[in-house]
Amino acid sequence: MNALSIPTWIIHISSVIEWVVAISLIWKYGELTQNHSWRGFALAMIPALISALSACTWHYFDNPQSLEWLVTLQATTTLIGNFTLWAAAVWVWRSTRASGVLNISNKE
Repeated sequence: MNALSIPTWIIHISSVIEWVVAISLIWKYGELTQNHSWRGFALAMIPALISALSACTWHYFDNPQSLEWLVTLQATTTLIGNFTLWAAAVWVWRSTRASGVLNISNKE
């Protein structure tokens, strides 16, 4: 018997799939709009994907002590991913603000 139940596996696997699809769609959006910050955002999502794959791999092999380094990898890539996504979000915000796509002002 595996460490995770089938419903939990379904959630894990579907989350990884949706993350890959999101990366792909955001990359394509960046190409369509010619806004490189969106492609940067897609690349910034990769550490979180590595984190998810690390967790799935560790659980797939029933959480053995010999693969505990995957837990460290997951934590590290989660931390890195949080920072890269923050930086990418700032880049997207600045690029849309500079292009006039997003016009936020206090003027009436």
